[in-house]
Formats: sequence, C-alpha cells, structure tokens
Amino acid sequence: MLLFVSSLSWAAQSSYEFDSDAQRESFNRLTAVLRCPMCQNQNIADSDAMIAHDMRRKVHQLLQDGKTEDEVIAYMKARYGDFVYYEPPVTIGTIWLWLIPLIFIACATIIVVKRRKPQVSADMAEQLAKADEILRQDKS
Repeated sequence: MLLFVSSLSWAAQSSYEFDSDAQRESFNRLTAVLRCPMCQNQNIADSDAMIAHDMRRKVHQLLQDGKTEDEVIAYMKARYGDFVYYEPPVTIGTIWLWLIPLIFIACATIIVVKRRKPQVSADMAEQLAKADEILRQDKS
C-alpha cells in the first residue's frame, strides 16, 4: 500500500511530458525560481497550493509553445508582479528597501554620538572638584 501511494505521488509530480531533456531542465529551473503568490516564500515546484499547480501548468504550456525561459519569466511577472520572481529588478522601490535600514543606522549613530558626555578640560575638572568639595562640607 505504501509503495502504491508513493508511486502516485511521484506520478503527480512528473505528469508533464516534454519534447526534450532541455525542456525538462528549463521547467525544473523555472519552477524553482518562481515564487508561489499564496505561499509567499515557497517556489512553485514545492508548493501544493492550487495557484502553484496552475502556474506549473502554465510554465509547461509556455515551454511547449516554444517560449524561452526569459519569456516565461516575463509572462509570470506581467501576470503576478515582480514578487513572483526570486530575483526582482532593481527599481526605485527596491533601492529604498536597501537604503532605509542604512539611513536608520546612520541617524542612530549620529544621535548616540551627539548624546555622549562632553570631554571636560583639566581646568573645568579642577573647578568641578572644588565645587564637589564645597558641597561635601555643606552636608557635614
């Protein structure tokens, strides 16, 4: 029974027919680099969501139609947005994702440095010591 169930699982994953091994490799590469919109951080090769099944089917169909990997990725990005591809393009929006933490760190560093205790000169230290001595005498 276990052998039968595992063979069904394997058959479901390899149910796509390809004209060549190159097409199969392209399919495997594409399903590994395309993200499932429902699962967030899982590629469509590993996802069991219905949308991932539909996306795998569409990738297979596009490859059968003679589309290149770049054309398949462009189709998926046009349909689902840049998020669907694990290597999003560099845009103003993605640059801000990198710059905001750096700006925050720079601002925090400036604030911490400015709030440091100021350096006391030798003359000022002597005057502070005298003031402390006067305060001690007044308490006694």
